[in-house]
Amino acid sequence: MPLLGPRTLLATIALATTLTLTACDPAAEAEAPPAAPPTSAPVSTPARSAAPTSPAGSGKHTLAEAATAGGLTKATGASAVSDVPVDPGEMRDGMHLVVADYNRAGQTSGRRILFVGVDSVPEDPNKRREHLWRGLIDYALQNGSTGTPTTAKPYQPGPFGGSLECLSLPESANATDVICGWADTTTAAVALFPRTTPADAARLFAAMRADLEH
Repeated sequence: MPLLGPRTLLATIALATTLTLTACDPAAEAEAPPAAPPTSAPVSTPARSAAPTSPAGSGKHTLAEAATAGGLTKATGASAVSDVPVDPGEMRDGMHLVVADYNRAGQTSGRRILFVGVDSVPEDPNKRREHLWRGLIDYALQNGSTGTPTTAKPYQPGPFGGSLECLSLPESANATDVICGWADTTTAAVALFPRTTPADAARLFAAMRADLEH
């Protein structure tokens, strides 16, 4: 090992002392820049935009028969609908099924407006509406349905929110028949409107809904 001169030896000792003090100095550690965050840090998920529905569309709603609905009068007596012409799907405890036909103002004969609805739906109410819709199409076309709910157009649902859609049945023997359906958080319903337009049927259906849904 080579011998160091006095000056070289002193310089070496001073340098070693400085390095030792720096390594043990807490202040020096505090002044050290913070470590960069890992590149795999999670990124926050963007918020989803809310669906454009009325605030009243949230919460639980129920259906009940009404003597008048949207200015229409419920048919009674022997000529009123007495069975369930459309399969409502699985009915569970706590669910209510409403089936009724309604007369327009001054109507005493002819085809009435048929309404079928359920509440407290346990699955997605849109799926239950589609089930009702297809059944009502089959009923209107006497089990010869070629229509599909995907051709329906959306309309204003009314104060209870959710969605309301209508479609015409041009393949029917009654080419001006219209079927409408609504769905919200807990209810689904459909109605058959003879001899009308989708826009007029939608307005009337929304008015009926205000009296049938609570």
